[in-house]
Amino acid sequence: MSANQFGKLSKILLRAKAEDGKTFLEDVYFTAPFKIMRPFPRENGGIRVMQMAASAGIMEGDCQELEFDIGTGADLEFVSQSYDKIHEMKEGCARRTTKIRVHSGAAFCFHPQPTIPFKDSAFESRMEIHLDDETSVFSMSEILSCGRYAREERFAYRHYYNLVEIHRGEALIYRDNTRYIPSMFDMEGLGMYENFTHLSNIFISRPKDPEAYKRKIQEILDRKADVEGSVTMLFGGDLAVRIFGRRAQDLERVNKEIFGTEH
Repeated sequence: MSANQFGKLSKILLRAKAEDGKTFLEDVYFTAPFKIMRPFPRENGGIRVMQMAASAGIMEGDCQELEFDIGTGADLEFVSQSYDKIHEMKEGCARRTTKIRVHSGAAFCFHPQPTIPFKDSAFESRMEIHLDDETSVFSMSEILSCGRYAREERFAYRHYYNLVEIHRGEALIYRDNTRYIPSMFDMEGLGMYENFTHLSNIFISRPKDPEAYKRKIQEILDRKADVEGSVTMLFGGDLAVRIFGRRAQDLERVNKEIFGTEH
């Protein structure tokens, strides 16, 4: 892999705490091209933090690290300002590591904008999430496009890897090892994208009533004519959702409705 174009690791570090029912950022650190907007307050006392990037997207050789520590009682939602564009690469790849810890009684929502891998791009991501116990609330959604399909770049990237591991205490409760290599797999075939162009992956830590929330999510999916998906209840009562669509905006609307459902 070639050297990082920014000369050093591109990093975001956020530590959130809570006091008198209000969440605040105790520690904030970021390097180019990342920036963080001033947090937006939420009605429940939590905050929404938006990431910005002073670059055209992810380039060959980029190395990124995101780290979040959500203290007891804190409630933080992390979003990004624009789509993640993974640009064409002559050789090598770009890499990102994300580390998350959600303490007891804390809540964290990780909802970045969709990712678009351009032709001949290569991207490798690893996410490590640690939930202290059953009171640690965590949800995440990620949308991956087939590429710039309007330019007929359907699955024209070299590879896209994304390993996600979620632990609750010492137990591994969720592991998703995505390894898409279009030159080796029929990405539009059965068991892959099945003629759709966008895929949304959602994880929701165990709701108060997993069965009822699972039914609500499936009802939302069944009502939508422009998407196709299903929800799975994991061994510990956590929920995993996979949704296919043909536009990122359609999946974003469905994701918003799912997360807006009381659980």
